[in-house]
Amino acid sequence: MISKSPTPDIPARAPKVGLFATCLVDLFRPQVGFAAVRLLENAGCRVEVPIAQTCCGQPAWNSGDSATAGAIAKRTIEIFEPFDFVVAPSGSCAGMLREHYPRLFEDSAIWRDRALNLAKRSHELLSFLTDILEVKEVPVRLQACATYHDSCSGLRELGVKSQPRRLLESVEGLSLREMRDTDACCGFGGTFCVKYPEISTRLVDEKCRNAAATGADLLLGGDLGCLLNIAGRLARNRQPMRVLHTAEVLAGMAGAGIGERADSKEEQR
Repeated sequence: MISKSPTPDIPARAPKVGLFATCLVDLFRPQVGFAAVRLLENAGCRVEVPIAQTCCGQPAWNSGDSATAGAIAKRTIEIFEPFDFVVAPSGSCAGMLREHYPRLFEDSAIWRDRALNLAKRSHELLSFLTDILEVKEVPVRLQACATYHDSCSGLRELGVKSQPRRLLESVEGLSLREMRDTDACCGFGGTFCVKYPEISTRLVDEKCRNAAATGADLLLGGDLGCLLNIAGRLARNRQPMRVLHTAEVLAGMAGAGIGERADSKEEQR
């Protein structure tokens, strides 16, 4: 069931946003975090990235370790309580904060209330820009053809589908070609790819074939886990397609693709 974004109370002053950077962005693609900050600041937000933040707890939660997930969730709730909004450049992490944190504390009224309070203030980056801040376009240019991958968590838990496409349509010079089964899983699924490697490989190979069949030179998406998985498989299959987080394109930071050397592609103008 897809949850609907709650109607927030947007403060008259510039909203204070806490960026939940995510583990994968921090470790593998910090530029996605910088792109998110640029987009949020351009939209009039005051952005902070709390240095004490860690994982959202999703790997533990998916593995059945609710005790560890609960401990991480409590820490995250405390860190982000001072903010008007919490925004993540990841549908899976935003989904964890919004959909699963309250379920961790069904036996604790106090922590459940605090988790619900965080949940109603938490958003995926692109849906926050379009649905909450009502950003309709971005003033950037990129001469390229792209296809878009819908991540499972962003699409099914948060309803993120039209929002990134609307913003991408405003990028001058960029054309979009939809791939077949764009909403099918890429095979990553966090711990799924470790538990079921054969199924995971079959799914990502199908995703790569569908993306290549569009003739696009870029593959975009909103979850770095998916993008790392797809980029890795494309490289292994020697398929020449650049993979970027959508925020990088929208922020005018579409340089080298994921897994490529920084000097291997021209920077976006």
